[in-house]
Amino acid sequence: MLKSKTGMEDGFLSSVGAGDSTMLEAPTKITALVVDDDTINQMFHHRLLDNLGIRNQVVRNGKEAIDVHCSGKNFDLILMDMEMPVMNGIEATRKLRAMGIRSMIAGVSTNTREREKFMEAGLDDYQEKPLTTSKLVSILHKVHKDG
Repeated sequence: MLKSKTGMEDGFLSSVGAGDSTMLEAPTKITALVVDDDTINQMFHHRLLDNLGIRNQVVRNGKEAIDVHCSGKNFDLILMDMEMPVMNGIEATRKLRAMGIRSMIAGVSTNTREREKFMEAGLDDYQEKPLTTSKLVSILHKVHKDG
C-alpha cells in the first residue's frame, strides 16, 4: 500500500501504478479550489484532496470563486458544482474563462441532463457525483500532464 503525504494508505494509487515517487510528489505542488454549496460535499472533497497532499480552499458558490480569483489567488484545479445559489457553476465557469483563468476546471455534479451545457461553459473535465479517489486521480493526471 502506498501512503499519501498525510500518511493514509491508498490502495487505489497502488492499483493504478501511481507507485513511482515522482507521481506521489507531483500533486503536493498542485493547489485546488472546491466550489460547492453543500457542506457535506465541501468536507468530502476537501478531505479527498487533503489525503492526496493537495492544498485546497473551499467556497460556497460561483460568486465566491470569482471573488477569490479577483483577490489574486490562483489554483491549478477547480472542482465546480453545477447547481448552487447566488451563482451557479455554469455561469461561474463562463466568467472565470472570460477573466482569462486557465486553471483546469472540473465539473462535479449529479445533474447529468445539463452536462453538455456545463462543458460548453468552459469545463476541462466532468465527473458525476459522488467524487471518488479514482475520479480525482483521473483529474489529477490531466492537471499533471497539462502543468
